[in-house]
Amino acid sequence: MKQVLYVNCCVRREQSRTKQLADYFLKQLSKKEGYHIEEICLMDENLSYFSEGFFAQRETLIQQKAFDHPRFRYAKAFADADKIVIAAPFWDLSFPALLKVYIENLCVDGITFGCNENGCFGTCKADEMLFITTRGGSYQDSVFEMGSRYLWAMCDFFGIDTYDCVAADGLDLGLRSVEDILHDAKKELDTILQKF
Repeated sequence: MKQVLYVNCCVRREQSRTKQLADYFLKQLSKKEGYHIEEICLMDENLSYFSEGFFAQRETLIQQKAFDHPRFRYAKAFADADKIVIAAPFWDLSFPALLKVYIENLCVDGITFGCNENGCFGTCKADEMLFITTRGGSYQDSVFEMGSRYLWAMCDFFGIDTYDCVAADGLDLGLRSVEDILHDAKKELDTILQKF
């Protein structure tokens, strides 16, 4: 059974066009035999950014290799997943800060990556990470698009071989209908589904 971790950062919840695409993909994936999908809805989590005592506690726990501490549950779930799906909208040139806080909680030396004399190396089990996003403007090949590029780099850092991004781009420009743009994104997701 392949364990799929779905990281839901669709902050508008049911009004989210990103969530529409993620729901579509996961519904199709659930029809395939041998997949178990576990969702973590970041809006429902009590995530904290690293400041003062919270950061110091983390560093002490890592030094002690106390990886059974509850605050490492996000990193452990991420490291143990066979496949990763992240859904988040385009937000201020990348994605919501909530997702960045989650990623900070994932980066644990000894769980999701390790270090030696040659530098850092990823230790995650997953062989593929899919990022699903929607954008109001046209950012497909823009230098201003930093969300997908950041996640691609983190994917490599975590030791995950394959990174895919499906983006419904230009939804608010009025050049094409929203339905057509979402339809095309779903076709891309269908292609990815075949090899996922």
